[in-house]
Amino acid sequence: MGLSVAGRCCVLLGLFTGLTAALEITSTGPTTIEKASGQSATLGCLFTLSLADTGPLDIEWSLLSSDNQKEDKVVILYSGDRSYEDYYPPMKGRVHFNSADPKNGDASINLTGLRASDSGTYQCKVKKAPGIKSRKILLIVMVKPSKPSCYAEGPTQEGKDVKLRCKSSEGTNPLQYSWEKTSGNKLLPPSSSIDNVGGTLYVKNASSSVSGTYRCTVKNRVGTEECVMRLDVTPPPNTPGIIAGAIIGVLLFLIIIAIILFCCCRARYRKKYEKEICNEIREDVPPPKSRVSTARSITVGSQRSSLGSMSPSNLHEYALKPQYDKIPSSEDYERPPSHAPLPPNSSLRMGAPNLSRMGAIPVMIPAQNRDGSIV
Repeated sequence: MGLSVAGRCCVLLGLFTGLTAALEITSTGPTTIEKASGQSATLGCLFTLSLADTGPLDIEWSLLSSDNQKEDKVVILYSGDRSYEDYYPPMKGRVHFNSADPKNGDASINLTGLRASDSGTYQCKVKKAPGIKSRKILLIVMVKPSKPSCYAEGPTQEGKDVKLRCKSSEGTNPLQYSWEKTSGNKLLPPSSSIDNVGGTLYVKNASSSVSGTYRCTVKNRVGTEECVMRLDVTPPPNTPGIIAGAIIGVLLFLIIIAIILFCCCRARYRKKYEKEICNEIREDVPPPKSRVSTARSITVGSQRSSLGSMSPSNLHEYALKPQYDKIPSSEDYERPPSHAPLPPNSSLRMGAPNLSRMGAIPVMIPAQNRDGSIV
């Protein structure tokens, strides 16, 4: 904004009329400015000089600290006929003097790309010895509401209290919320109530007629946003049916488990029974033939030893004696009764040569008489 005609006239009048009045701030603009983030703002500071002000001109803009224990932050500076616009790093490139030559009486500044952190009290201080004047301006940078989210909290069933919520994550307070129905008769239910600060719509004892499309609008002094949602009120669930179904499901599960256990036990018992049958069959197997041959060899050996110890007098009796202690072979078991071997001939006489071949040893027997005495 350029220097106004009235301001220029006042400066020229003060310079050329030789007034002796001290330096004065002549701006009459608002001392409180509200802007939305991203916008621009002009902080006015017009001044007049007098012939008595002979010192160098210094213009200083500072952001006053809300804490008295902290120092103020210098934002932009004009000194020695030179501007220092990059004095404050957070506002580097965003703050400029409104006039190319501030010493002409216009110390106003422009702030661009406003942020919420730019909010605060700014002070314009003009010094030209011996005159010193200042002016304060409150800048409020407001953030417009962000797009809110709409949702139903809790169950949306008939006979229940339904709660619709609307919340914006960003936005400078105070935020104002409002609800409206955009379908059907476009009237909110008679039992509903709205919390304009919290953004909640309460509907008591909801019915199916409450179903429809609803819109929530949030706004503050610098912007407005809205969201739309669909509400469907459903009948209450069949609780007895759900309980009965759950019980039936549990019973079916237990029956299946019982069937599985029964099948496992039966298979295990069958396996054990087959193993026992196998063991019984193995116990009934006849002994191997090698044992028969061994027993036969033992019997023949014992017979030979017996023949060796016999005398010639009892050899005749041994030959006539039937051999009952002979171990039958497997062929004897298989031979039918009609083919049984005949007993040895009682008239068979075993001679000395045969006895010798059988391993008998000749023994001298003393002669005896009829009385039994030895001759």
